[in-house]
Amino acid sequence: MTTTLRPSGPLQRSDGGVRSRTYDVCVNSRPVGSIELATHPGLGPSAGVVRFLRIDERDRRRGRGTVAALAAEEVLRGWGCTQILTSVPVEETAALRLTTALGYTERGRNMIKELPDGPPPALPLGVEGRPMTDGEFREWLVAAVESYTQSWVTRGVPPEQARAKSESDHRDLLPDGLATRGAWLDVLVADGTTVGHVWVAERELHPGEQGAYVYDVEVADAYRGRGYGRALMLLAERVARTEAGASRLGLHVFAGNTPALGLYESLGYRTTQINYFKQLL
Repeated sequence: MTTTLRPSGPLQRSDGGVRSRTYDVCVNSRPVGSIELATHPGLGPSAGVVRFLRIDERDRRRGRGTVAALAAEEVLRGWGCTQILTSVPVEETAALRLTTALGYTERGRNMIKELPDGPPPALPLGVEGRPMTDGEFREWLVAAVESYTQSWVTRGVPPEQARAKSESDHRDLLPDGLATRGAWLDVLVADGTTVGHVWVAERELHPGEQGAYVYDVEVADAYRGRGYGRALMLLAERVARTEAGASRLGLHVFAGNTPALGLYESLGYRTTQINYFKQLL
């Protein structure tokens, strides 16, 4: 039997240049599932995305998903893509195994914490949070764009694409700087010294489900290893509860950042999705 992809709709192009198309997964022309492919809105036309892959229950465990995923790579190569990305919910164990078996590498993971009812958590003695000043924001923005750019470069994204994504993301998320509605940038102060910062904003964590999201959190190099990372995450919870009125707080952690992952897990965050990528040779 031959498994192929057959277009189930026209090629779509958004105003931003993103192309996408859905396909039927067919066995000898019989539909057994579907797949949607697209280019990445932030990384540009050279990055392809598998938005979803579904195989009908009765046709699972027969290699249909594997062949469909490999066929998707050929489609994206034809679009000029040099890498492919996908995100898999942690409960989809079969999809996680398939993704790993096909040579994908974890790029990072999405995590969520259910914020408990009651008063927001207290900060440790000797530290406090306050909003960034205009001068602090200008310095932070330059460093944040550069840091986010490098985080993508180290994961195989060409430097020019990485910088374009970083600049675009910060511009879109903070169009009015510190005055951006639904966004809060705070610093952590210990004994009168600024030791770190955190950026929290309102965000849709799941379709139709609003919450808050930690976009950036960092302890200054000279003050690491003193528990300030945990204090910053507690500050993020306070902002999420008191400013955003959120009951859930999400974040993303890049693969390889073991200390951060351990901190988040110790604070009660759970992984919801694992994000993968693969270079298309």
